[in-house]
Amino acid sequence: MSDPVPVAVPRKGRPLEAVLERIARVGDDDRLDRLADRVSNTLRYEKSITKGRTEADDGPYERLADYSHPGEPNSPEFTLMRDDRDGKPRRIVFDAATVDLGDTRLKLVGREEPFRALRTHEFALGFDSADLVLEEVVGIRPDGLGTIADVNQRIDPVDTDVRVVNGLGDTVYHTLMGHPSELDLGTDLDREFLTSYTGPLCISPRYERLVTAVLGTDALEGVEFVYPAHDEEEEAAVARTGLGVYLTVTGSTARDHGLVVGEHLFPSETVLMRNTAESDDEVDRAADLVTVDEAASDIRV
Repeated sequence: MSDPVPVAVPRKGRPLEAVLERIARVGDDDRLDRLADRVSNTLRYEKSITKGRTEADDGPYERLADYSHPGEPNSPEFTLMRDDRDGKPRRIVFDAATVDLGDTRLKLVGREEPFRALRTHEFALGFDSADLVLEEVVGIRPDGLGTIADVNQRIDPVDTDVRVVNGLGDTVYHTLMGHPSELDLGTDLDREFLTSYTGPLCISPRYERLVTAVLGTDALEGVEFVYPAHDEEEEAAVARTGLGVYLTVTGSTARDHGLVVGEHLFPSETVLMRNTAESDDEVDRAADLVTVDEAASDIRV
């Protein structure tokens, strides 16, 4: 059998779980379901330890040896890394797993930044958050984004060979929210509202370029980006500001802060990406295998 096709994947969190669920779905093999469950349960347990909610009986190296079984088919390997938070705590994260999908094998390789690993041509295929594509390589224009086709069309081919292929359906939304005091009775809190709005708009600092790319510069004329204070909850900051954009699933926390939940401006989900300059028959087959017409995916504005 030929060498497995390397695929860059996130090391932890919701995006990694979405990738493993996709692999299990296209593989149609109970062992892949067990792999997904094993990795997800292990990393949730380790997250609980890292955050101090659970006390482990064994040290990190003992746990690492217990989790990893190199060489076993469809068996995950884990590694130890330093977390970026205060104190730089150690954290066990996903490292790698080789999975069989019929005649094609994939080598899932954990990376902190899979998208950037594709940009530097370390991998031909990978999974990462669609947000990173918008944050880093999508061009800023007067009009906002419309569909996933718009995303790829706005990537400068001189800047990168990476393109988005497919969404995985683990969608949460960057949502427009406002305090009732900012809204006239019967006003819809949507993109059209923003075109006539002037004043502060509270967002996370990391999403400034993303918000600008998706809404377009025309809609943001007269709008000033402001940010939550240190250690301030995003919803509380939006309520204090009057209007803002925040990543949300249900909007329940926003409503707890007295906010009106408006339009889902754009989705945030894990996507399959490929470096179009790194292509061969094995990569093409692997990409076809893991690409699904996912009805649950909403990777469009």
